[in-house]
Amino acid sequence: MSLTEILPPLLPLLVGVPLLMGAIGAAVRKNKRIRHAISLGTLAGLLAFSILLVVVTHDGTVLAHQVGMWDYGISIPFVVDALSSLVLMIISILGIASVLFAMATHEARARFYHPFVLVLMAGVAGALMTGDIFNLFVFIEVMLLPSYGLLAMMGAKLGAHGARIYVSVNLLASTLLLIGIALVYATAGTVNLAELRGAAVEDPAVAVAGGVVLTAISIKAAVVPVHGWLTRTYPMTSPAVTTLFSGIHTKVAIYAIYRIYSLLFDADEKFLWVALLVTSLTMLIGVLGAIGEKTTRSILVFHMISQIGYILIGVGLFTGLGLTAGIFYLLHHMIVKASLFLSTGAIEETYGTGEIDKLGGMLKREPLIAVTFMVAALSLAGLPPFSGFVAKFSIIQATLEQSHYWVAAVAVLVSVFTLLSMLKIWTGVFMGSAPKDLEERALTYQERMHGKRYLRVQAQAESPTLTIGPPTATMSAVLAGERAVKVPMKLIIPGMLLAAITLFFGLGAELLMTLSETAAENLLNPDGYVEAVSNA
Repeated sequence: MSLTEILPPLLPLLVGVPLLMGAIGAAVRKNKRIRHAISLGTLAGLLAFSILLVVVTHDGTVLAHQVGMWDYGISIPFVVDALSSLVLMIISILGIASVLFAMATHEARARFYHPFVLVLMAGVAGALMTGDIFNLFVFIEVMLLPSYGLLAMMGAKLGAHGARIYVSVNLLASTLLLIGIALVYATAGTVNLAELRGAAVEDPAVAVAGGVVLTAISIKAAVVPVHGWLTRTYPMTSPAVTTLFSGIHTKVAIYAIYRIYSLLFDADEKFLWVALLVTSLTMLIGVLGAIGEKTTRSILVFHMISQIGYILIGVGLFTGLGLTAGIFYLLHHMIVKASLFLSTGAIEETYGTGEIDKLGGMLKREPLIAVTFMVAALSLAGLPPFSGFVAKFSIIQATLEQSHYWVAAVAVLVSVFTLLSMLKIWTGVFMGSAPKDLEERALTYQERMHGKRYLRVQAQAESPTLTIGPPTATMSAVLAGERAVKVPMKLIIPGMLLAAITLFFGLGAELLMTLSETAAENLLNPDGYVEAVSNA
């Protein structure tokens, strides 16, 4: 038997195994090492399976399975092609990186942290594989429930106001999504995506219903003008949770927009001008919002919104090159943004603040973090030889190909502002001299967060004064006046690995571009998708 015959019946395991391992992890009360091993092992298995799916689908193959062996049209179809397998692979990488970071900050010591993450990943896998829009809603809700749990674990740091916004907006969007799905079923008689192919083109009522669905998903994707919830919640969570959410929630919504427009609207050109207008506004408003922010994470969150605009240009063009560029940009952005969140998050977790005017001199103090941030920041700005250059060049080339010169102009302008924003973080956090009270504030923060007593040094010309200090600081170093605070290597490694991946994506762009081209072809011509579902 070939892999194309073996793999389809195994697709439900991508949902079932994380759910099962999450339940087992929740049952482990005291041994955090077992919970760590269960979580990382499950995520590694998910990554290995997704890589296998990428290999199998790289030539345009579509895998489909009717869950429960019910007949077509009744059962829940799971469908995997190049696009869904690529997104799942990148999300698995981000899941591992964010969990490693949470373990380093001791956030993952909480009993239910790993179970929440695994249930979240189960929902992601289901949302990426499902072949009908009702079960898309179900799996999005599976994603949201553990997300609420992760936010609740942040408690005092997030605050009731931010949590209320996150929950309220997502409940509203979910309600609107369910209404849209009900309207689709009422007008088209099915929610199966394969059966819905072209239904919105043939029937205006279905088009209206599909518009409601896309509006609800756009809220979850934080597309302008329904983006405000993102900037008022993500900066208030922990860096690990922000990294995880940035690579999952909005990106699954973007995937859904690509998939639904390809099938339900059959890439109908008469609606594309709306998408181009919205994406251009999203690019511009997102980057302009970043200019006035004063913390590293709030700047990066506004840039998330801006980059979402770039990604959705692929839908607005819906050409071979446009879709290829949009998909490449999606994959690149997930890695780069996570790397930036983790590198600045390492500083925040060590020095107790992400406020730019309270930091400085990190290039000298933390050279590895500086290099990691620089690689990801230059990639985000779109400079060669990083993946961001390939992504933005391809997007601009695709807009020019269709004579959308104004969209290309906005994309170039936004790239300039993006670079300026990255320079703002660079000069404020990494250049110059560190504030005199930086180390004192960092020690106070570490004592408050971890309940440890730290060594403080008051270096005097004649006789240094010693107080309590960190276990890792040697007495001779402290007496010599050396600093006691340093970002531990375990906080640096996750962001550094992701920065290395974006460099690989830039230097080896042909491989990822080829895979993105296959995914784009599946969207342009979904015959293979429809046939695989109907024959499963």
